[in-house]
Amino acid sequence: MRKPILSDQELISQYIKGNEAGLEVLINRHKAKIFTHIVIIVKDKMLAEDIFQDTFIKVIRTLRKGKYREEGKFLPWVMRIAHNLSIDHFRKANRMQTTSGNEDFDIFDVVKTSDASIEDVVVQDEIHSDLRSLIEDLPEKQKEVLIMRHYCEMSFKDIAEETKVSINTALGRMRYALINLRALIEKNEISLTRD
Repeated sequence: MRKPILSDQELISQYIKGNEAGLEVLINRHKAKIFTHIVIIVKDKMLAEDIFQDTFIKVIRTLRKGKYREEGKFLPWVMRIAHNLSIDHFRKANRMQTTSGNEDFDIFDVVKTSDASIEDVVVQDEIHSDLRSLIEDLPEKQKEVLIMRHYCEMSFKDIAEETKVSINTALGRMRYALINLRALIEKNEISLTRD
């Protein structure tokens, strides 16, 4: 006889009462969505893994202190934590870029050299920003596969395992994601190249 599938709230209750397995089930249940959300924001798989861990450290601390009050809304609560930690990372990074001048200070140590002009970089950022907002409009399952494939660089085999579907289903979702994305690009008249 199969074990009944427990709700997020039941798993949280188990964890608070000392059953560590409850939290493990919760993490496994929601890790794909949470990790994907972080990757979309930070655009770096390694950094996303660090923020994902920090997110669950914060979740554990909040649960242990008995401060969790989001009855039935565990995933949105964790997504909010992940989102805030991702944004905090950029705030810290921006603060760290300010430097204090001393005798050995050389402005060229701070300025990144690049073959691309500032205009090219701005245009590229706009294109990426437009694409990310269009990806957000895709159906959830298509968006998930697209992000795992392109932002997380996962194989279709890994995507299939992570989303608990067949490889053909993962490939199909990717195909429909790209078809829908092309339609959204045309509908919104977005140019993906520099004019």
